[in-house]
Amino acid sequence: MILNLSQIKTEALLLFCKDLIESYINKDDIDFNIDKEINSYINETSHEFLKQLKLITFPNDYYMKNRNHYRIKAVLKAYNFINKELDKELKKGKVFNPSMLYFSLLAVWFKELNKEANSKQYIYFTIYPYANVYDKLLINIKDEKFKLINIAMLEIAEKVILELDKISFK
Repeated sequence: MILNLSQIKTEALLLFCKDLIESYINKDDIDFNIDKEINSYINETSHEFLKQLKLITFPNDYYMKNRNHYRIKAVLKAYNFINKELDKELKKGKVFNPSMLYFSLLAVWFKELNKEANSKQYIYFTIYPYANVYDKLLINIKDEKFKLINIAMLEIAEKVILELDKISFK
């Protein structure tokens, strides 16, 4: 059996980002004291990404029911790898911005590494204007503490994605 590792890793990353967004979206306990316009922008962007992620990934129970299938097993292995790498990077109690984290993970994978650029099921993520979000969450942020958290998320995402790109699952 031959697996396209790039597609496996992409699906795992998209599934991970979907789970990350679902874990915090519509929750009031994440508050960075940012202005309402930025907060609204983050919420709108997260809802749009979640909508797209749900269109191209299977429901979570599908992955659990089919976890012994060789392809799904590989997706889950890549998913767990992402999770473990992030656990290492996000030390216990360290403040993080899940919105910037998922966004940076996707931007590094699709834009910086140009993964799956020709794959029609991932076209939304390859043509998304990531620069607009970076402008909103890095350049146009006046709160230095929030800006530093977002920069840290970008750095963590780069480390994790570069490690994901290297693994071969052998």
